[in-house]
Amino acid sequence: MTRPRGFLYGWEPNDRTAGLIGTVNDILDDNRDILPLTLRQIFYMLVSNHAYDKTEKAYKRLCENMNRARRAKLVSMSSIRDDGLTQLGSRGWASEAELVDGFKSAAEHFTLDRQAGQDLKLFIWCEAAGMAPQLASAVDEYQVPVYSSGGFDSVTTKHSIARRFSRAGNALVFHLGDHDPSGVHMFSSLDEDLQAFLEHYGGDVEMVRLAVTPEQVDRMDLPTAPPKRTDNRSFEGETTQCEAIPPRTLREIVREAVRDRLDMDAYNATLEEEIEIRERLAERLADL
Repeated sequence: MTRPRGFLYGWEPNDRTAGLIGTVNDILDDNRDILPLTLRQIFYMLVSNHAYDKTEKAYKRLCENMNRARRAKLVSMSSIRDDGLTQLGSRGWASEAELVDGFKSAAEHFTLDRQAGQDLKLFIWCEAAGMAPQLASAVDEYQVPVYSSGGFDSVTTKHSIARRFSRAGNALVFHLGDHDPSGVHMFSSLDEDLQAFLEHYGGDVEMVRLAVTPEQVDRMDLPTAPPKRTDNRSFEGETTQCEAIPPRTLREIVREAVRDRLDMDAYNATLEEEIEIRERLAERLADL
């Protein structure tokens, strides 16, 4: 089959595909406040709520149909997240006035380190890069960083993060990943390597597996599958991908975990100080 390029004009999907596109658009509309979604998240919502086949063949069919539907402008390009693009480099200012406007806008939205005064510095680490923006927006008001490097993290990544955690002093990392041999061993590998690096640099980090846990699989009746026959790592039971947890539910799990560990008195004091600083900055920049 010839793969489409650019936008598709005049494409008319058959009845089955048109129905799928309509259902996907309904899912996107129901989740419009937390867009974009990943195709895996859409797939699991189709499986759980719309009797869609839970097979890799069905997932590939979804990917192909969404590729064409987006090119045909039947599904919004911006509603579905793809990974892979990295942009490097910087740009200049268009004018002096743009720089001044930038100063004033930054002052209006000024924030302090909202984890200042906390006994623990909180971090989130998710296995799937496509989920990172949704998780980040869920805890943005608390300024909890979200990391994702995808797959088994490199020694460069783990060394760099260990140095950051060392500077933080006492750190707590909420980890989200698949409940399968790879996901479980990624978590233990990350934990062991970070602890070993911190023995050298100093500092203390606690790793907490936030999702997916066996208890969540049972409680939420999440879709499961047998482990891959080619994966020989030790593991018991059925596997479940993190994207199987509905995105709104996953965001709430993360928010509750963060709020449970925050000193809210210290947090609210930081917010009050921010307001005072914004007012002073506004006065100083008024005539700029």
